Amino acid sequence: MSTDTPRRIIVLRHARADWPNQVADHERPLADRGETQAAEAGEWLADSGINPDYVLCSTALRTRQTWKLVAHQLPKRPRKTVYEDRVYEASPGEIIAVLQETPEDHADVILVGHNPGVLGLTQVLAGDQGDREALERLRLNGFPPSAVAVLALSGSWKQVEPGAARLDAYHTPQE
Repeated sequence: MSTDTPRRIIVLRHARADWPNQVADHERPLADRGETQAAEAGEWLADSGINPDYVLCSTALRTRQTWKLVAHQLPKRPRKTVYEDRVYEASPGEIIAVLQETPEDHADVILVGHNPGVLGLTQVLAGDQGDREALERLRLNGFPPSAVAVLALSGSWKQVEPGAARLDAYHTPQE
């Protein structure tokens, strides 16, 4: 695959999580509502023709559960799934560093992570570039549980940096 192949980063925030007593944040499971939200996010991706071939997922229980429910809705499984500790509680800069390590033979990467990192990442990568309606909805709504942002970029994964992408689509579970 050429380094000027169009690429996409699909940013997905984990679905609504539960807050059980005596459970560490990293081990919080999805709430019942979150399970429904995750499946709906997967349906939206499938209906939009988005089928990532590489997955970067936080190691937190709620992100792993979200990804599993999303993946069941997709027409085919990604070629590779990586559960990455560095995505948990990561800043946008830390997530960019992880994305820059993506093997060049992958065109569409889904990142399953947490706020505020996923919101910041989307804002930093796209700036004010992209679909005006999607940018405005992102500004108004932030990144609620199960929100999805689809960012397009050209160049190699090593070239992922602030302002390198455009926001092509934004979906929230309320839509």
